[in-house]
Amino acid sequence: MKFIGLDLIAGVPDASGRPADPTERLSEVVDNAIRFEELGLDGFAVGERHHPPFLSSSPPVVLSHIAAVTSRIRLFTGVTLLSVLDPVRVAEDYATLDHLSGGRVELIIGKGNGPEQAELFGIGRLEAWDTIAENYRLLRQLWSEHKVTWSPKPGVPSIRTAPLHDAVVSPKPLQSPIRVWHGSATSERSVELAVEFGDPVFSANGMNPVTRYAELIRHYRAQWAAAGRDPADALVGAGHGQTYVTRRSQDAKAAYEPVYVKFAAMVASSGQLPGTFTLYEGYDDFLARGSALVGSPEEVIDKVGRYHEAFGNTLISIGGHRGNLTQGQFTDSLELFASDVAPVLRRTIPDPPWPAPVADVKRRGVESSWAHTR
Repeated sequence: MKFIGLDLIAGVPDASGRPADPTERLSEVVDNAIRFEELGLDGFAVGERHHPPFLSSSPPVVLSHIAAVTSRIRLFTGVTLLSVLDPVRVAEDYATLDHLSGGRVELIIGKGNGPEQAELFGIGRLEAWDTIAENYRLLRQLWSEHKVTWSPKPGVPSIRTAPLHDAVVSPKPLQSPIRVWHGSATSERSVELAVEFGDPVFSANGMNPVTRYAELIRHYRAQWAAAGRDPADALVGAGHGQTYVTRRSQDAKAAYEPVYVKFAAMVASSGQLPGTFTLYEGYDDFLARGSALVGSPEEVIDKVGRYHEAFGNTLISIGGHRGNLTQGQFTDSLELFASDVAPVLRRTIPDPPWPAPVADVKRRGVESSWAHTR
């Protein structure tokens, strides 16, 4: 099994109510990515949101900085909101990043649920399934073909209105091709698009019990087989965004309960579409049925194993930031995960070969400020 950190880069106020400082928060993202590499974990993902309280409106910029101060970890988006972005711009940005990173880029694409997207980009959430499919087809063309001719389809919403005639987009990615995961929670259209192109899927797992997401993964595998594809090639990732591991289970659960209360309040007021999230009966219900990894190393290993039984996944994401934990709590938890959880899961859950960097990119020495943040 492989492990990546995920930071949606929320700029939530601190315990005293002081607003998050964007400079500090974005620097923290870079420091955490460095720490994931130092601990031997496999990748780091940054989210994309275009509404408060998030500061994650420019993932290519953040990932470029991370690329400059790391050398091994894979650089993920989590997710790229391809439903509202111009595929030409996406193709250029991430191909450039792929070269700067030595070929370490992986996209997770999704439509997004933020209600402000319609105001900012003119694409409503119900239209986004159409736009992401068309935008993804064009993105693949732009990366694989020298000259691209394209026109908007009549009756299909599109972020692009101008046609392309023998358009040349450069650079092309260093990798051939960049791996693209299709991130989703419950949409069959998302995984069917992944099957069409033989791509992996990444189950969000953030707001519902495992049973909701398992239905989608079963549909993905059934469609994959129906398309005549080798079942062994159907790759699945799973999100476990909230993570807090301590030696004693009761310590983790007691310390994490205030974090859950804030999370539940944020979800309830987030403007998510009805039916996209579960209102748990309480903290114990959330721990039992939700995806959060809170408890002792043994409990975390057990929960990841249960998700693997449901999904057959070989990659998980864990919390890549401290959120409402203290810096010391986050640091200790991450180190314990790397020392006591990850090695066991690597032995017990086999996974396909992990892509290696395509090129060795020389970097200037940049000292991590992680040691000064505890």
